[in-house]
Amino acid sequence: MEIKEYIEKNKERFFEELFELLRIPSDSSKPEHKPDMYRCAEKIAEYLRAAGVDKAEICETAGNPVVFAEKKIDPKAPTILVYGHYDVQPAEPLELWKTNPYEPVIKDGAIWARGANDDKGQSFMHIKAFEYLIKEGKLRQNVKFMIEGEEEISSPSLAPWMKANKKKLACDSILISDTTQLSEKFPSMCTGMRGLSYLEVTVKGQAIDVHSGHYGGAIYNPVNALCDMISSLIDKEGHVTVPGFYDDVAELSRKDRKLLGQMPFDAEEYLGCIGGGALKGEKGYTTREHTAIRPCLDVNGIWGGFTAPGSKTIIPSEAHAKISMRLVPYQDSAKISKLFAKHFKKITPKGLTSEVMIHHGGESFVTPLDSKEYRAAFKAMKEVYGMEPIPYRGGGSITVIAEAQKMLKATPALMGFGLDRDAIHSPNESYLLLQFFRGIECITKFYQYY
Repeated sequence: MEIKEYIEKNKERFFEELFELLRIPSDSSKPEHKPDMYRCAEKIAEYLRAAGVDKAEICETAGNPVVFAEKKIDPKAPTILVYGHYDVQPAEPLELWKTNPYEPVIKDGAIWARGANDDKGQSFMHIKAFEYLIKEGKLRQNVKFMIEGEEEISSPSLAPWMKANKKKLACDSILISDTTQLSEKFPSMCTGMRGLSYLEVTVKGQAIDVHSGHYGGAIYNPVNALCDMISSLIDKEGHVTVPGFYDDVAELSRKDRKLLGQMPFDAEEYLGCIGGGALKGEKGYTTREHTAIRPCLDVNGIWGGFTAPGSKTIIPSEAHAKISMRLVPYQDSAKISKLFAKHFKKITPKGLTSEVMIHHGGESFVTPLDSKEYRAAFKAMKEVYGMEPIPYRGGGSITVIAEAQKMLKATPALMGFGLDRDAIHSPNESYLLLQFFRGIECITKFYQYY
């Protein structure tokens, strides 16, 4: 039976199984969801056993469990490690969802739910592709699965677990579907992703909140100070002003920039996917390059003082912000975090104090276009989509991939099938059925061409 026929025959069962996963609120950012993490891990292990693995186990870590499974075909055959994650972003703000985030529905040709794309839907494709290969007797490689529960909080427990289980995870290649394609019209393949440094900053002034009439205009408002400090972190040309920030940034050649710039860019379509807004970025680079080959700094949240309904005329005693920096090859996340902390302290106004809390970070990575992994994925996508996929670098981060690539000496292949319209990390996340089915088909053909 061909894969398309298998999908058509089993798609209702696929939906039922995936929806069971999507109903579990496996939000790794909240401690109260710890039981849900185990429920989700157990369900994935159940599906893997049914699909035909030799064994599937729930492995304890310092945080949330890892689902590990494997199928041995031939000791002499190459081994592919499939990576994915079952944790999801918080669903809040709930009032902006048009449907219940944890009650999946199919409408307008897509699955709507938190995790529909990122990454339950995409990880599930691998289980179903594997199931097909086993049932049809077409699998020729050894396969291992590593599905974790902390990717959305930068995988703090996974690297230590991987280090302790390096022998168990030994493989030749790593196969991942946790990325997006650049357009519905043209297939594309991610060939690298940025690293990350995530921080929280606090600026403090007077000991207590004070009357804004008695003290307004006479003392430095910490919220105003924080805004001034943040504003100074990026200059008019879009450059981050932290000293040393660009010291290790790899500049790409014209040839490489041209190769990564093949995808047609439509600003109206690009902004339309997120409901409008305006383009802005570093001078001398295109919008695609801003999110692919250049580092950046963004405020992810800012707060201080009175923010409840009504009015309260005060000057707050402190202000806070969360800041992320996306990093490119050769930038070290720990080094960048330290440079930022040093600079932030330096620009703190006299009489005020500041604190920088380093939350987490991870490194960028790239995959070679001449690898057997890339060639197999390229052929698979070309056959399914009817046109050659265009290589690009992703702006997001999967920090554990750089760690796995280094630790296991294995080459990653990123076959992502999400789209910007899917609104991952936002209310009303969805995943096009067409991409979901294409993903299963492409993955099976990856094994064929590998």
